[in-house]
Amino acid sequence: MPTPTPDDPLIQLFLDSLWLERGLSRNTLDSYGQDLRTFAVWLEATQKSILQVQRKDLLAYLSYRMAGGLKSRSTARLLSCLRSLYRYLLRENRITEDPTLRVDSPKLGRSLPGTLSESDVEKLLFAPDVTTPLGLRDRTMLEVLYASGLRVSELVNLKLNEVNLRAGVIRIVGKGSKERLVPLGEEAIRWIRCFLEEARDELLKKNLNQDVVFPSNRGSGMTRQAFWYRVKVHSRKAGIQKKLSPHTLRHAFATHLLNHGADLRVVQLLLGHSDLSTTQIYTHIAQHRMKELHQAHHPRG
Repeated sequence: MPTPTPDDPLIQLFLDSLWLERGLSRNTLDSYGQDLRTFAVWLEATQKSILQVQRKDLLAYLSYRMAGGLKSRSTARLLSCLRSLYRYLLRENRITEDPTLRVDSPKLGRSLPGTLSESDVEKLLFAPDVTTPLGLRDRTMLEVLYASGLRVSELVNLKLNEVNLRAGVIRIVGKGSKERLVPLGEEAIRWIRCFLEEARDELLKKNLNQDVVFPSNRGSGMTRQAFWYRVKVHSRKAGIQKKLSPHTLRHAFATHLLNHGADLRVVQLLLGHSDLSTTQIYTHIAQHRMKELHQAHHPRG
């Protein structure tokens, strides 16, 4: 696949408008930018510009990407990005017709996010060696993830002034710059206190003005990739065979709440979902788990 070239001015104007009008996260904007720059490079090879694209060009590009191994879900996300771009260009009177109007999205099955059983979560939580600063940090981060259902990006960027241990809540500014308060629970609060008192300063080294709650061993903020690597290390140590994702503990948080009778709208608020339909997938996981338990333990299962 061609290597993306520097930003097309139209692409940058479009991304700026998304940031101003919809408040999308930096990760989402970066993903959109990567998709659109790759598209622009492909167009350049066909001697066309973004403003000259017709429906047949979009279909040819999508076919090209799918032939290269792009999955249906990723294709749908790419098409959504292109739709947003051409709606913007139409609104700005840069084109007279939207070429995405008669391009159908690929049909998607409703996949269930991977999760962990409560016993597997316990194994993962107990895996880090809490006698070391890194191990104590990792245990605390895992406890906070499971207690709060944060996104990994929200966790690694968590600041000291966003944590209120007296009230037992953290203040999160999530996707779309939407703010929510999430309770921590006594166990997570205990681990945060322990980490702040016993290990954080040692990890910070000389960077004592750093305001991130969970610094790396270099004294700076952690990346999502670095934390995900640590999770995989601890999952192997715990003997967990299931394939994990960066959101595994977030999924476990939501599923276990529903399994224990939590209201779906409460879970929606805690996760920071703007649409209840996004949260409803966890009811399918809970129902799937109930069927498994029934089959395993009922005499006529």
